[in-house]
Amino acid sequence: MPSYDSVTSRSASTGAPSKPTGAKRARKRPPWALHWRSSIWFITLAVGIGVTTDILVYSMIVPVLPFRLQDLGYADVSGLVGWLLFAYSAAIVISTPFIAYLSERFKNRRVPLLCGLVALIGSQIMLMEAPTYWVMALARVLQGISGSVIWVVGLALVCDTVPEAVVGKQLGFVMIGMSLGFLVGPPVAGALDNRFGFRGPFIFGVIVTSIEFIWRLLIIERKDAVQWDASLGSLVESSNAARERVVAYGATTEARKSEERTSEVPTQTVSENGAVVAEAASRVCAALPAATDVEFQAQLSILGLLLTLIKSSRAMTPVLLTLAYGVVMTSQEPALPLYLQSAYSFGVSKVGLIYIAAVVPSFISSPLAGWYADHSGTVTSTLICLLCSLPFWILIAFKGNVAYFIAMFAFLNFFVAALVSPITAELAAVTRSLEGVGYGHVYGAFNMAYGVGSAVGPVIGGQLYDHVPRGWMAICLFDAGLVVICTFITVCFFGDPTALRSISTYLRTRRRWSEQRNGMTAA
Repeated sequence: MPSYDSVTSRSASTGAPSKPTGAKRARKRPPWALHWRSSIWFITLAVGIGVTTDILVYSMIVPVLPFRLQDLGYADVSGLVGWLLFAYSAAIVISTPFIAYLSERFKNRRVPLLCGLVALIGSQIMLMEAPTYWVMALARVLQGISGSVIWVVGLALVCDTVPEAVVGKQLGFVMIGMSLGFLVGPPVAGALDNRFGFRGPFIFGVIVTSIEFIWRLLIIERKDAVQWDASLGSLVESSNAARERVVAYGATTEARKSEERTSEVPTQTVSENGAVVAEAASRVCAALPAATDVEFQAQLSILGLLLTLIKSSRAMTPVLLTLAYGVVMTSQEPALPLYLQSAYSFGVSKVGLIYIAAVVPSFISSPLAGWYADHSGTVTSTLICLLCSLPFWILIAFKGNVAYFIAMFAFLNFFVAALVSPITAELAAVTRSLEGVGYGHVYGAFNMAYGVGSAVGPVIGGQLYDHVPRGWMAICLFDAGLVVICTFITVCFFGDPTALRSISTYLRTRRRWSEQRNGMTAA
């Protein structure tokens, strides 16, 4: 078998080599460790670590900011910190639509993720060395943009790689990163600040982000891996046979049929000389340009995309649930330390232990809810999480002993934290049901909704606690009311078919069966 160099054609007039075609690219030697670098577990773990890194950096920096502002000589520190938090949330909301659109337009996940990590490193260095407040605000904006990239493009990368049948479970594993970041961040920040000064948490954050950057360099996207091994593309197939769209590597139905005809042969002859593998991969690569052109023609503009999502009740329902989730999760943040101090005389260290009770249960509930969504549907999984959390919102509003509060808080967060897995799995299903809408688009909407919710939640919680006689109970009842509203929305509009339609169909079928049985009895 001649080598790739020996078959490279040259121009007759200049002698320069011509541009390699898809078939010639396929004959290059495959990258080191191709299969595990493009595997489901490796990419899921990489995205999960990216989520952990983003939350870790966020949760470490926030406690340090007030003391840094005091060292710089600023007054009214609380208000200034609030504006820095607002700058972060505003950057997420504003940048997410453009990031989502560009991610789907150019069908590249690896490069935006690397750029996002570089921006995250730069924002931490800016915050660490910022001499004035406006530089700190600019750094927070940059950090918000980088967080948008990590979330939007990272979740889209998981859906590009993972088969539809297990996407909920894999997204559940990714969401463990959120809990892990919140669990590790504050205590590590406090220990590093006490030992090394205010620069300690920032330097640690830069180190963790750099490690994540190296991990992301190792990722090989499935659409690229298929150029060397066509069998990799068959791992990700959409069950929606009515649509001919790009699933894992940009191939149309015709290209996938061509791959299926040749996918068994390379595994039998790869040990001989690799020729058949190259030939099979070249057929898939040859189909990529045409398929890509078709998809780009179907791309919607930003306005068209927004209208498509808004007109789809199935798309807007998980977005609204995400917005409510952001409000519910963050409304307690400004009030919980004050409530624990007044009700149980807790100091800072004991409050930190209470947060551990909130975070640890989600290590189990997130992947469990995702697994259940894969097996029994996203509607059932979401309704179970909402209905099971409702009693604990009411129970935690009443004061008991410390053990009672910790138990109620742990059960509450077990079910509330689990909501994200079926919601993100449903968003992946929405992508497969709307023409021209990609994973980056729906997870962009998810990120925007959570950004708005997490910006509004602390304001609502702080105002209720300060201005209502029994502020903690008011917050809990407010959140319980939101859960009731979300349950109603889920029953009526979430999923396809919705719970309301399924119940209606069941009742009609049962009535017809009962009428038929009564008719037979009368006869």
